[in-house]
Amino acid sequence: MSEDRTPPQPSRRADPARRAAAPSADTASAFPTAWARTPPVRALREVVQVAGLWPLTHSQVSLDVHGLERLAGFDTPAIIVANHASHLDTAVLLSSLPARRRRRTAVAAAADYFFQTWWRAGGSAIAFNTFPIERGNGKLATPGDLLAEGWSIIVYPEGTRSPDGYVARFKLGAAWLAVQHQVPVIPVGLRGTYAAMPRNSRWVARGRPRVSVRYGAPMMPQEGETVRQFAPRVSNAVHALVQEDVTNWWAAQHQQAPAAEAPPLGSWRRTWEQSEPPAEGGLTRTGTIWRR
Repeated sequence: MSEDRTPPQPSRRADPARRAAAPSADTASAFPTAWARTPPVRALREVVQVAGLWPLTHSQVSLDVHGLERLAGFDTPAIIVANHASHLDTAVLLSSLPARRRRRTAVAAAADYFFQTWWRAGGSAIAFNTFPIERGNGKLATPGDLLAEGWSIIVYPEGTRSPDGYVARFKLGAAWLAVQHQVPVIPVGLRGTYAAMPRNSRWVARGRPRVSVRYGAPMMPQEGETVRQFAPRVSNAVHALVQEDVTNWWAAQHQQAPAAEAPPLGSWRRTWEQSEPPAEGGLTRTGTIWRR
């Protein structure tokens, strides 16, 4: 029997970090959203967000925003990374961003949910400047082009809403984008959106429950830092911001494993604990940021 000297074929699983954020031509062509960033639609979006989204959000939740001073003087495009527990998250984030960055921010949205019907795709693109991603295989459609054009993008690295309010494991896509395109990450910790509007809820809970938004200092991948090295730093920063709202800044900075004391996955205690709105503890409120 002759020896088979056929050269070995490269494995398709050789680079999971790159595969996690590879562009999806099918998604981009099936759901084009460039029209949503044209001047007329951007003008319409400003009206929708300022006259509709902002007052509606503030009428339904008591919004506390912290850390905006960390973004002062920081105008470069960035990847805004936040934990994800509710459909309320995007409205809360956009309502808390300073106007200049909000106007130049796009939102990564699941193609298999927001872009399944024309009315949902069109509505979310107009109101939130969404673009589609395929969460099933982690593919991102157009974020690299958007970053190159000067847009910031909102990414939820968990890939879907948390089923119990606790922060789930982050996927590598956001870290890959930051390393590949050498752009900073702005970590954000959201707390209270699960209690205000968990999965399967049709609207926000009564009583204007408190929702906290905490911005961290922008993080840049260090020289030579790999995706797998940078991703844990991003995840830890978001965990620390969430924990800071639970305790305080000092305790959050000295807690090595932010989620170590959380109840076991699937425990009823996890859902029960996150169903209670966070206690009042805000230091800064969003009073005038939309006029900046």
